[in-house]
Amino acid sequence: MRRTGWVAAAIVVVSIAITGGGRIVVADHREAKERTSDRECSVATLRGDYGVQVQGTRPAPGGTELVVGVVLRTYDGEGGFTQIDNVKGSVTGVVPDRPGSGTYEVNPDCTGTVRFQPGPGILIEERLVIVDSGDEIRTAVMVPAGSMVMGIHRRVHAH
Repeated sequence: MRRTGWVAAAIVVVSIAITGGGRIVVADHREAKERTSDRECSVATLRGDYGVQVQGTRPAPGGTELVVGVVLRTYDGEGGFTQIDNVKGSVTGVVPDRPGSGTYEVNPDCTGTVRFQPGPGILIEERLVIVDSGDEIRTAVMVPAGSMVMGIHRRVHAH
C-alpha cells in the first residue's frame, strides 16, 4: 500500500509539471521572444572591447594555410574600430601584436559588414551577426575570396 501511495504521488507531480509547469516555460519563452523580436541593432550596439578568436584557412605562398588567432577589438559605437591581433599561419608564422583599424556597418536586423586593411594592398571584409544584445558577434571573412576564416567575438568591457 505504501508503494502505491508513492507511485500515485509521483504521477501527480509529473502531471503538474507537464501541464502547469509546461505552460510556465512556454509563457516565459514567448515573453522573452517578444522582448527581443522588436529590438533593432545599429552601430551603437557595438561599443567596447571584444575578445575575438579566429580560425580557418587562407591563401599562402605555395597554396593554402591553416590560421588561428586572437584579437582585442574595440568598437567605438560610431562605425569605427581599432584592434591588436596575434595571428599564426601554418606556413607564414606569427605576426605578434599587430595594430589595425577599420570601419563597420550594422543593419537593423543585427547583421552587418566589417572592413579593414591589415597590411598594404590587403582588404579584409567580414560579414557579421550580432548575438545576445551585442555581447557576442559571429563573423565570416568574405574577402579575399580564398579565405575561409570565422570569428567569435565576446564582449570584454562596455564603454
